[in-house]
Amino acid sequence: MARTLARLPEGSRISDYVSLGVITKTFPLARVRAVLASTGKASQRERDLPAHVVVYYAIALALYMQSSYREVLRCLLEGLEWLMDPALTPRVAGHSGISQARTRLGWEPLAQLHDELVKPIAVASTRGAWYGPWRLVSLDGSTMDVADEQSNDVAFGRPGASRGSSAYPQFRFVSLVESGTHVLFGTRMAPYATGENTLAKEVLSALDSGMLCLADRGFFGYEMWRQARATKAQLLWRIKRNAVLACDERLADGSYLSSIYPGEKDRRQRTNAIRVRVIEYSLHGVADAAPIYRLLTSVLDPQQAPAPELAALYHERWEIETALDELKTHLRGAKIVLRSKTPDLVRQEFYGLLMAHFAVRALMHEAALSAELDPDRLSFIHAVRVVRRKLPAFNAIPPCAQESPS
Repeated sequence: MARTLARLPEGSRISDYVSLGVITKTFPLARVRAVLASTGKASQRERDLPAHVVVYYAIALALYMQSSYREVLRCLLEGLEWLMDPALTPRVAGHSGISQARTRLGWEPLAQLHDELVKPIAVASTRGAWYGPWRLVSLDGSTMDVADEQSNDVAFGRPGASRGSSAYPQFRFVSLVESGTHVLFGTRMAPYATGENTLAKEVLSALDSGMLCLADRGFFGYEMWRQARATKAQLLWRIKRNAVLACDERLADGSYLSSIYPGEKDRRQRTNAIRVRVIEYSLHGVADAAPIYRLLTSVLDPQQAPAPELAALYHERWEIETALDELKTHLRGAKIVLRSKTPDLVRQEFYGLLMAHFAVRALMHEAALSAELDPDRLSFIHAVRVVRRKLPAFNAIPPCAQESPS
């Protein structure tokens, strides 16, 4: 969908629409500069658009997906505290200047900043984020349309359609989500032809021993399960009804212990087995429900996690669908195509989008803690509007490599 060259009302400032404070608090200037230095992308000389400003610009783009590049930059620059000195009034670069600045920066600093700072944020008092001692997370994937340019087509490919191929190239991505806060983390992207399971293997490294990971049946496999368990995280994954799982021991809560194997030969010889617990249940009175659901968990002790509780808990997996909808519909915009025209800038734009989502979700989590609410009770759409419109005070982003005066 083409973007209209929308302008904000005359005289508006970023302090009225985009909270730089939210962005800079989430991604501190010192951390941004450290990442730029480590990736070799720090500005070597003073420019109209130095690298650290372009990092924040890439994140701000996600908040104004329907506005032009230049209009977003105008908003960003007008909100900087150093504009209070008229002598520092910057020149708003044209489209080519913005493109050159973004190209100089590349996508690697955004990816590194994302990997370092975009993490689960729930604390012990965060409602809906925990089951017993475990932080609830879910695994899933999706796709995004990108600009219909030959270079994007070559880099990412596009799905087939009933008549030829899709209208736009697409990339695939897989994420983990912290169920209680909707924070997407550990995200990896790849060309459309890359399978979700292949990409998920890169994402699993973001798991740790304090997590309980939920996943749908499409992700289950011996090797995937083994790799996920190597992180010491606990797992609760749905499996297909026709999976062969012998009942080795029936437990008091109705679940049973079984084993999974890498192949039929190992099954016959009982080698390389991984011990698992199986939970089977039905949903009565629910339209379109499957006749039976089968879950596999690594939590073998039913006293730690009774089968009825795990059966109810599994449906928390749908929290990741809500988080993906926030990213793709409410933040990006329905039917909006990522605007970047080269593969490197597509990657940069995508990481900027993920970090903008994280900044909004971090703000919502802070508000929920203050009000002693479950973050699910707060509206993501409203939070985005607040970030866009209101700012009582914001951190400065100086125009050059020098720190702003205190």
